[in-house]
Amino acid sequence: MSEHGEGGVHGIDRIRARKTLGEILEVAASFEASARDFYTGLIPRVSKRIRYLVEELAEEEARHHDLFSDLAARGDIAGQLRARVETPASDTRFSDCIQVPELGAEPDDQAILQYALGREQAAMEQYRSLAGSVEPGPVRELFEFLAEEETRHKAELEKLYYETVHSGGV
Repeated sequence: MSEHGEGGVHGIDRIRARKTLGEILEVAASFEASARDFYTGLIPRVSKRIRYLVEELAEEEARHHDLFSDLAARGDIAGQLRARVETPASDTRFSDCIQVPELGAEPDDQAILQYALGREQAAMEQYRSLAGSVEPGPVRELFEFLAEEETRHKAELEKLYYETVHSGGV
């Protein structure tokens, strides 16, 4: 078989670069759950200035986790969940975000905002890419919805970050 065929080096790379949609949803649910738990744990330790934001982030991540869990449990898309799809270029960065940083007993606002911005960017890229690689239907609709939501969150966080950093609030 040629090196460019399915059995060749490039074919193996292509196979490794594919996951089932079910596996992708599992990673996405873990991504959202780790963020939910991280932000929930931060609530009592952050400054009052951004506590409302951390509470909102914890709630949003919990809602996103539930959306993925509910979708994965739907019987009407079981066949679609077994389909293999290309993993986005952002997949490694997205998966790395499941690991959360240790910010200490009194994390500063800037560190929290930087972390949140990085997560929103990774999620936005991942969900946008996945929306373009799956068949039309409920899975694509969820990825499109979440890509837009993460884009809005990122814009809000950027504004707050700018206000916090440039007002001397750190």
